[in-house]
Amino acid sequence: MRKAKRAAVAGVRKAAAAAVTLAVLGSAAQAADCPRPDTLGTARTLTIDATKYPRIGTKSFPETLPLEDHEVVLTFDDGPAATTPKVLKALADECVKATFFLVGKPGLEMPALVRRIAAEGHTVGHHTYTHAHLAHLSNADALAEIDRGIAADESMLRGHGAPLSETKFFRFPYFESTPALLDNLQSRGIVVWGADLWASDWNPMTPEEQLKLISDRLTAARKGIILFHDPRAQTAAMIPAFLRFLRENNYRVVHVVPPAANPAVATGAHATR
Repeated sequence: MRKAKRAAVAGVRKAAAAAVTLAVLGSAAQAADCPRPDTLGTARTLTIDATKYPRIGTKSFPETLPLEDHEVVLTFDDGPAATTPKVLKALADECVKATFFLVGKPGLEMPALVRRIAAEGHTVGHHTYTHAHLAHLSNADALAEIDRGIAADESMLRGHGAPLSETKFFRFPYFESTPALLDNLQSRGIVVWGADLWASDWNPMTPEEQLKLISDRLTAARKGIILFHDPRAQTAAMIPAFLRFLRENNYRVVHVVPPAANPAVATGAHATR
């Protein structure tokens, strides 16, 4: 009886020790995701699909994401491009996750960069094959342009051992949609993104001018989906300062993913901000 009791106690102690070890290792693994506690970080992950959020972004649609005060979603259009690595570095330096709406044709010219975007934990969305004015095309040609872009993005992620992208996120170039295209995408379970705030970085500006413009707009709006363009050199140069602005003014970054994605885990120092 005593032997059995001693064995049971020893077993409990072993299990407890193992649990502590696993907890420590788990904490260490999470901390490794964002080793610097003084960074902006990703506050939370929001999973959405077209059932509840078929169209989002008040610049184009009546509804947007359920963000709290001082929460932002960072999105980048038109890449990949030569300037995209600068944007990725700025995001990595602050442990921030974003969504990149990729154009298929330039992506096929930079497949390693497309895979890097996904490998670093960002969400990959779709933005057609050539960035065409879809509203100026026939419905059949517009759908072909959309599907060709999606196929290009998917082929780059599937074909080289990268995790399969199951992202059903799409943004119209120039925000030019048609009712027929919107209905088609919704029937396929694809969330159509607009934006709540524009950085207007398609206009020539210095990085300082762009920082002031978007920080002023965000201060007034207090939250929202923000649209940038990573191929713009002024944007790539401005992003580090904008992320500092977010951190210094207590904004929180929300990473949006589809249900099938493997979302990034918000690490301890940032999950409770």
